[in-house]
Amino acid sequence: MAKTAMIRARVEDNLKKDVENILDHLGLSASEAINIFYHQIKLSKGLPFPVRMPNKVTQKTFEETDKKKGLKSFKSKEDLFKKLEI
Repeated sequence: MAKTAMIRARVEDNLKKDVENILDHLGLSASEAINIFYHQIKLSKGLPFPVRMPNKVTQKTFEETDKKKGLKSFKSKEDLFKKLEI
């Protein structure tokens, strides 16, 4: 089917740049990603993911991670797996 409909949307400049960088690494254009998103909405008859606010613990974790607080690093994946007991 020919793609003739046009969509225009306003987004934050930094968000656009960040997302386009991710899409570029995935080998997708913004137009292709939007088409995928629309197809998923059609298939699921709604947004293809839950939309909800994070709980207090998750929100605090996001904020701390953004500030690089409480992050742990490991010398190897084996050390990480040992810590995770896997």
